[in-house]
Amino acid sequence: MNEIFRRLKLRPGLAMEIGIASLFANILALAPPIFVIQVLNRYIAHGVDATLVTLTSGALLAVGLEFVFRLIRGKLARAVSEQTDAEISVAGYGILVLAKAGALGRLPVGQRRQVISAAQNVETAYGSGNISAVFDVPFSLLFIGVLYLLSPTLSGVAGAFLVFVYAAGRIGAHYHQKLSRQLIREASTANMLVNTASEHIDTVRAYNNAGFLYRSWMNLFARSLGMRKSAEAILNLISILSQSSAALMSIAMITIAATMVVGGNLDVGTMIGANILAARALAPIAKFAQLSGVFASAVESLAVLKEFSTLPTESNTGSIKSEYTGNLEFKDLAYLFPGASTPLFENFNLNIKPNTIVVICGANGTGKSTLARLIAGILEPVRGQILVDGLDLQQASLAWWRRQIAYLPQEPALINATIRENLTIPNPQVDEAILRHAIKVAGLETYFDESFDGIDAKVINNGTNLSPGIRRRIALARALLSECKLAVFDEPTDGLDREGVASVYGAIDMLVRRGCTILMISHDPKIIKGAQVVVDLNAKPVPRISERSHAFAKPKEVS
Repeated sequence: MNEIFRRLKLRPGLAMEIGIASLFANILALAPPIFVIQVLNRYIAHGVDATLVTLTSGALLAVGLEFVFRLIRGKLARAVSEQTDAEISVAGYGILVLAKAGALGRLPVGQRRQVISAAQNVETAYGSGNISAVFDVPFSLLFIGVLYLLSPTLSGVAGAFLVFVYAAGRIGAHYHQKLSRQLIREASTANMLVNTASEHIDTVRAYNNAGFLYRSWMNLFARSLGMRKSAEAILNLISILSQSSAALMSIAMITIAATMVVGGNLDVGTMIGANILAARALAPIAKFAQLSGVFASAVESLAVLKEFSTLPTESNTGSIKSEYTGNLEFKDLAYLFPGASTPLFENFNLNIKPNTIVVICGANGTGKSTLARLIAGILEPVRGQILVDGLDLQQASLAWWRRQIAYLPQEPALINATIRENLTIPNPQVDEAILRHAIKVAGLETYFDESFDGIDAKVINNGTNLSPGIRRRIALARALLSECKLAVFDEPTDGLDREGVASVYGAIDMLVRRGCTILMISHDPKIIKGAQVVVDLNAKPVPRISERSHAFAKPKEVS
């Protein structure tokens, strides 16, 4: 009980209001059994109609007021659940979008998706109806107390059944919680299998992976089905025990009370009223016992959310420069993947002046894309500094920094919005003429002219339905529309046709004329030839740096 109240995180004032409404509702719930006792003992014994009218009017008034107080409590409980649901949902999604990429990237995709499903489980468990049911549980003692005043013996019988049902619910919740924990892990695996089958269609079919994935799914299904059946069996058993206990308690109460009536120690009205009081006392406990599985699942879901909440998040504060010139400096920079024995690179020192073209080259796995992510503030170095106009990037405001750069990853993704919205996110107030010019430089004019909705077409599946070349050109236009002073391009010409390569060259030229510093990861000999600084990450562990004095010239040999 205390754990559930604690997890609800009720505002003290609101908790008190719900508690007061519950108190009045349960006090008024005493009216029906008292009404029965009084009718049988007073009206039937004496036959005074005025007494019956008074008792009936009072009982009806009490029932009406109980209804009103329960409505008020439900409204208060909804306010709790709505606020809590919003906080949990926002916090859960916030973890996904604000956690540091290095920490989040170490978790499997399936496990990351558990954040949202965990939040939904908590929302379901702590709905207004269930909150109200939890608040009713302590008032079972109120009915037992009134019953004790009528007959300590009958109160003891009812109390024994309450303890049994409550204990059965707690034991069931314990085992259900273990199963919920295992089912959450299986759901994470299921998410990964679904992601593979739906997002990597070509790989699954081209390499005959369907059979392997199907067998993995069937094994997972068999395990999960067994655990779900066990969980359902526990909940069903608790429900049956609750219902059977109510019936058995009624039989026990009537049997014992009947012997007391015959012995002259109890009257008939009290016998029947006591049975009603016992049933009202057991109802909240039985309801709580049946909800034990729901709460057990919610507890595990909260554990998932708590685990994710420990992930470090990106800072929303930091220093800024009033005007960034494009200077970029690496001081004793080193990066080591978690668990790796040797660094990708270390002792990396380089001062890049504004409006310089830098090319990063090296074989696969030498750290080229990692360096680009470090510059973008997505990853953090294990040692050393990245300085931007002398400001340590780890001390800078990341929101400010990402407005200063244009980052074009090797496999750019889009958000599920219109293409126009994707293009203008870096600069929402961009002039339409500038937008059109960027589209032209990126080589997208023909594509938009020939598509049905043009620039206002909807992007789905983060752009995976588009060809890689079109997706990269959209990302290129997005980079051109940013008001950046530093452009970081990862293999910008890789896999593009001749026209696409020409668009990249044009974009580079446009950024150079704008005065941007450009850092490119590339094996394109024409781009390398035009670079003023070449960093070779094949040299281990300290990168080899070559500097040239010439300025960039837009390549013309694209035919």
